[in-house]
Amino acid sequence: MMAVTAEASHARTGARVDAGRWIRIGLLIAALLALPLVAPRYWIYFAGLLGINIIATHGLNIMMGYTGLLSLGHAAFVGVGAYTVAILQTYFGMPFWITVPLAGVSAAVIGVAFGLPSLRIRGLYLVIATLAAQFILQFVFVQWQSVTNGDVGLPVRPATVFGYALNNETRIYYLIVAAVIVMTVFARNVIRSRVGRAFMAIRERDLTAQVLGVEIVSYKLMAFALGSFYAGIAGALLAYFNQFVNPEQFGLLLSVFFLSAVIVGGMGSILGAILGAAFMTLLPELLREGSLLFGSVFSLDLGTVLTPLRETIFGLLIVSFLLLEPRGLAQLWKRARQKFSR
Repeated sequence: MMAVTAEASHARTGARVDAGRWIRIGLLIAALLALPLVAPRYWIYFAGLLGINIIATHGLNIMMGYTGLLSLGHAAFVGVGAYTVAILQTYFGMPFWITVPLAGVSAAVIGVAFGLPSLRIRGLYLVIATLAAQFILQFVFVQWQSVTNGDVGLPVRPATVFGYALNNETRIYYLIVAAVIVMTVFARNVIRSRVGRAFMAIRERDLTAQVLGVEIVSYKLMAFALGSFYAGIAGALLAYFNQFVNPEQFGLLLSVFFLSAVIVGGMGSILGAILGAAFMTLLPELLREGSLLFGSVFSLDLGTVLTPLRETIFGLLIVSFLLLEPRGLAQLWKRARQKFSR
């Protein structure tokens, strides 16, 4: 009798937890949908950019955080997705509901091609291989002028949904929010599946995983394909978001940006990818606003000083954060929730 009572109590507790989780998710979605109604247009732009960065960070997190495949070429795969959209639209007149999936597929194919060295090398050697991918693809973006238009770049017409043009930040914001939700749920389900467990086994010790029956070759290439697919989707949305594609948008600094987002957020965490992307996207802007406010309050012309100082503060915050909490923002969030629940 006592066992039955305990099981019933446990079931009620689990039901309350599930109900509370769905309530929080519903409130979050409602807040995201209502954001354009209350926030300035300037912040809507940053919300859209943040959504794109979250998708790209999810991809790198699958490769690096869950599978242990370090990469410094993620921005190049984002560029592949963006240029796929621009080329398919400019030369073939394809609509966005075709160009966006094809952007992900093309980035995945190229990602697998550059991921082949991961079958024999790892660690810093793999970083050098992916760095080579970054420079090779950047060279293609610039030099293949008959297709990419070189340094001039390619214009991108706004996406159209049922004849409704998404030609400003507010309209395309909803498309980005929908994409973020779908891609986040998909990444979560993949990690919870057999594929995700294989990824983590390879990350911990690939030789042991191979002895246990994990096909390392297949799963490493799958990780590169999936991570690059996310990058391609992010690049496609970025092309429609900016309505322009240029090689300068996909330089090495952008790859470092995504790498920092994964590390700061917490490697091997879906929530960490979201928090890391938010930190890396919004903190420089908050520092810029703070420097402008400081200058206006004290009536000082500190533009020449505050700009490099802002970048220095940003770098020091990242380094300090990594020293104080190597597991990232996701671990801090977990601790805060545990403390609050107690």
